[in-house]
Amino acid sequence: MAWTWRFEKSDGTETKPAVQPEEFPTQGDAESWIGEEWRALLEGGAEQVTLFEDSTKIYGPMSLRAE
Repeated sequence: MAWTWRFEKSDGTETKPAVQPEEFPTQGDAESWIGEEWRALLEGGAEQVTLFEDSTKIYGPMSLRAE
């Protein structure tokens, strides 16, 4: 199983991330990565993310904005 993020603009359209992600072996690894990279992703144009396990949506969209 692979855990991946979908990167989106505020209107929900997919956007290319500023930091190239990978496929993560666990949900915790994916969440740790987003916790480390969210600022760079936000600066690069992604405003929200959605987490998937393979093709199943786990949660999201989740805003990358701190407010």
